[in-house]
Amino acid sequence: MTSSNFGTPQEEFWAGDFGSGYIERNNSSEIISSNIVLFSGIIASLKKIESVLELGCNVGLNLDALSLIDSKLSLSGVELNRQAANIAARKKNATIHQKTIVEPFDLQCTYDLTFTKTVLIHINPDRLHVVYENLVRHSRRYILICEYYNPTPVAIDYRGHSEKLFKRDFAGELICKYGLTLVKYGFSYHRDKYLHHQDDATWFLLEK
Repeated sequence: MTSSNFGTPQEEFWAGDFGSGYIERNNSSEIISSNIVLFSGIIASLKKIESVLELGCNVGLNLDALSLIDSKLSLSGVELNRQAANIAARKKNATIHQKTIVEPFDLQCTYDLTFTKTVLIHINPDRLHVVYENLVRHSRRYILICEYYNPTPVAIDYRGHSEKLFKRDFAGELICKYGLTLVKYGFSYHRDKYLHHQDDATWFLLEK
């Protein structure tokens, strides 16, 4: 996929050098351990699930945690950045699809749970509706989002870059658009000694 294929500047940003640099900054066993704590608490609220799809999986640290929580889970991920997708695929604990999530895609199957984690915040607001549709269409039952919350849409600078991070009520928009049910929600706080490798993010577990 070349830059000429990108429909938004945010895709080009994450597919390029900045996205590759993100890999180096966010690839450690400590993050996986913190993810295990976070996802263990969330999954405890679910009825039995067997398959999970992550949109924007990067190098697969969230999928790594899920595979360690339950090795029987069938895991898949979608990732734009080719380098990150290759790293995730080499771990062989998940099926990785290298493609953008801001265009419709068909994986020929649905999953018990679809999710994003600090990914929607980086999507061009004009293309959010497509990502929402991908999340819901590929979910058999549950949708989980873990993002930066704000009651109204706002753009803030991200590491010196403008128009690359957006906060809003993602869960509320999904609930209103698709008639989803709120199952549970929570907050990960960086001062929590078990979650200190997480961003200050709010997660929402939704059900069809």
